[in-house]
Amino acid sequence: MTNNDIFKKLRVALMLRDDQIVEILELVDFRITKSELGAFFRDEKHENYMECGDQVLRNFLNALVIHLRGTKENPKNPNDVLAKHKAQIPAKEGSKDRPEFKAKQKDEEKSRGDEAPSKTKSATKKPFKKDYPKGNSKTQVVEKVKYNFGKNKK
Repeated sequence: MTNNDIFKKLRVALMLRDDQIVEILELVDFRITKSELGAFFRDEKHENYMECGDQVLRNFLNALVIHLRGTKENPKNPNDVLAKHKAQIPAKEGSKDRPEFKAKQKDEEKSRGDEAPSKTKSATKKPFKKDYPKGNSKTQVVEKVKYNFGKNKK
């Protein structure tokens, strides 16, 4: 995994915009422009693509720790910082808020491990078996295999 891949995954996971990354890097006195930053996120085949160096990634990780945790004098709660980032992301136009997933309640009778489920339609069904027409009986693969039982032919 390259430095660019790590940088991209961190950006997506933390939901950071370019201007936020620039601000975070300034926490450790590392100056970078938005255009330089954009070059890291381009496709490798693009003419303005630039490989993210170890120095940039190291400074970003150090600054990210300060951004999320704060300093000894001024500690922060990382969950609050991440929630703030999430709140700053604008909602897409025309998209409805996705309802939260709620698991369906399980049928208590089916989920009991100590008792067999009652005989219902689904429990009394026999497994499906394929029926082949009379003239098209398929031969099993096992019947086609020749065994020599370890004897070498000469």
